[in-house]
Amino acid sequence: MLKRIISGIIGIPLLIFIILQGGLVLYLGTMVVSLIGLYEFYQAMIFKKLNPLKGIGYGLSIIILSMFYADMDGKIIILSIFSAILLLSGIQLYNSKYTILDNSITLYGCVYVTIFLGHILLTDKLHNSFIIWLIFIIAWATDTFAYFGGYFFGNKKLCPSVSPKKTVEGAIAGIMGSMICCGIFGYIFLIEDILLVILVGLIGSIISQLGDLTASQIKRYVGIKDFGNIIPGHGGVLDRFDSILFTAPTVYYFFVLFMQV
Repeated sequence: MLKRIISGIIGIPLLIFIILQGGLVLYLGTMVVSLIGLYEFYQAMIFKKLNPLKGIGYGLSIIILSMFYADMDGKIIILSIFSAILLLSGIQLYNSKYTILDNSITLYGCVYVTIFLGHILLTDKLHNSFIIWLIFIIAWATDTFAYFGGYFFGNKKLCPSVSPKKTVEGAIAGIMGSMICCGIFGYIFLIEDILLVILVGLIGSIISQLGDLTASQIKRYVGIKDFGNIIPGHGGVLDRFDSILFTAPTVYYFFVLFMQV
């Protein structure tokens, strides 16, 4: 617990600084977290005797995040993915060491870690600079309230085959906590859209918990407890950002659709 507190004391101010700076600083911060997270994901897959092509994964991730930052046309991003698939297919044809599973894991890692996390950069470009904070408020309010809700009131298991400690009561507490925190934030910074902010707090919390369970399922599949140990008391980058991977696209597309309406 002490390690978690110390990591929070160091990590939270750093995160706040990066978000406040935005622009290039946010791009570089997202890049670092994405590449470390992708490395952890690929290392986890090695436990299942898979051989992800890390170089292609890292290269594609750098290209995609750079395109997100530069706000380039989506067709160029699709072209990059298509080119990566062509390259992976060529390698598979001429090197029997690699299989379709290896190629699939390589691309899945880029989507699951890099593209999902890259939506932080896209959210930063929305019409209101305060929206980006909702990604982290939803994810961490859900995590905190779910933990204490499960600790004090947990009885019925939520998904015992994947994460035995998670409970239905904890999940409900996480949703309520997310909505409350989003409501407070919305009242202070986004009062004109407070109902939408509370609604995204509800939807985002559900999807955030799905992200958490997805990461737990991956770890259980490969047979590891944590993705890494880079963050004392928390494990790896993916252990800390697992719910944010799903929350970032949720917040982004929620407000993109809202703005279109």
